[in-house]
Amino acid sequence: MIYLDHNATTPLDENVLEAMLPYLNQIYGNPSSLYRLGRISRSAIDTAREQVADLIDASAQDIIFTSGGTEANALAIKSLQHKPLYISAIEHPSVTDNCSERTHPACKLEVDTQGRLRTDTEQWQTIPSGAWLSVMMANNETGVIQDIAQLSLECQARNIQLHTDAVQALGKLDFSFRKLNLDMASLSSHKIYGPKGCGALVVKDRSVIKSLQNGGNQEQSLRAGTENVAAIVGFGKAAEIAKQSLRDVQSHVACLRDSLQQQLAQFDNLHIFSAHADRLANTLQFAIENQQGEMLLMQLDQMGIAVSSGSACKASSRVVSPVLSAMGIEPTLAQSAIRVSLGKHNTEQHIDQLIAALKTITGYPNRG
Repeated sequence: MIYLDHNATTPLDENVLEAMLPYLNQIYGNPSSLYRLGRISRSAIDTAREQVADLIDASAQDIIFTSGGTEANALAIKSLQHKPLYISAIEHPSVTDNCSERTHPACKLEVDTQGRLRTDTEQWQTIPSGAWLSVMMANNETGVIQDIAQLSLECQARNIQLHTDAVQALGKLDFSFRKLNLDMASLSSHKIYGPKGCGALVVKDRSVIKSLQNGGNQEQSLRAGTENVAAIVGFGKAAEIAKQSLRDVQSHVACLRDSLQQQLAQFDNLHIFSAHADRLANTLQFAIENQQGEMLLMQLDQMGIAVSSGSACKASSRVVSPVLSAMGIEPTLAQSAIRVSLGKHNTEQHIDQLIAALKTITGYPNRG
């Protein structure tokens, strides 16, 4: 299998698995217990908290471990139930779906045709002081990177608090929670070769957060329930590895992504989304006219190649991608979308095999 869907999830790094194993079969103490097995588990969580914080230049006490990026976003958004909230029109479902439960609906802010937040609109200019803004750092479908540094400066000047869904940016962009002066950020382990079922909400001011569940004082009483020690240890180790290898890995996948983009130019009626925007080095989303994205995905799967047609969280839905809709992409073309997201184990041969498979499926050469 040629795996080209790393924005959905990444394979577990062998070193991460090795770090986790003792906490699955030997060091099984409850981290809230006072005896030795419990204290060792607690210490492992503390170490992981430092490792995750170090990756994004945050304070360890700012890290609240959750079950993943979705819970982190839910914890952030639901804590803002009674605050004016503005979100970009291209947010992940874990932001938009939780916004739908608010007493006062969140206001969606426009993006341009490349998927970049528009700050030249009247709606943007009239966001009131004291409001909250939630804008993802990098989009999971197109890979478009928002200028969070500039947004943060504007938010500071206007007394607007800023949350960013940094799930796709983590381990791919070198950013500092402190220097960006963020108020909250959501993270996920399984996007950086760590285990599934673990993430974090990074919070500058814990008084803002309202726990989603009660029944224990874990995670500073903000996330009740016995911690998944092995997964948290894995997240910490994955964060440590990501910090060490970020530049090398991103340079590697950027070369592969550029090669893919160049080779896709051979195809007639092919559209690359957000081609003129700053994008994650590993991500490329495209569409071939008259090719259904889901059908193309299944045909590639039969040929041993795994790609995506968009967000994995909406993979079973036939609704046109809200991200592409917000960018003004025509619905028929949006339904043809395919996303390739590369990882550290991909090679140039994988790109060549994908291109060869696409040629077979589309009947290339297809120029009249």
